[in-house]
Amino acid sequence: MCLAVPGKVIDLHERDGTLMSVVDFGGVHKDVCLQYIPDVAIGDYVVVHVGFAIQRLDEESALKTLAEFEHLGVLNEEFGDGFATAARQAGLENPDTARRNEDPEGTP
Repeated sequence: MCLAVPGKVIDLHERDGTLMSVVDFGGVHKDVCLQYIPDVAIGDYVVVHVGFAIQRLDEESALKTLAEFEHLGVLNEEFGDGFATAARQAGLENPDTARRNEDPEGTP
């Protein structure tokens, strides 16, 4: 699933001529492109879809939406370990966990 998720802008920077930011999604930090709304400031809340901030959002609405997504387990689905989710959905053990259990020292 790919949602538009609200988050708080915590950093602004430029990468290869493109305005970028680090956005906090309830503790998960992701790089986000700000080209569609370049006048965003640190502390603003934005709605992000597939790595692009697509609109500004007021803090109350953003926090309410994040809380609801958390309650529904959507944030973990959106930002969690994709391999673990796929393994669980297939009824299999996560390959990373299986390897660690077989060799707890991490040696090849």
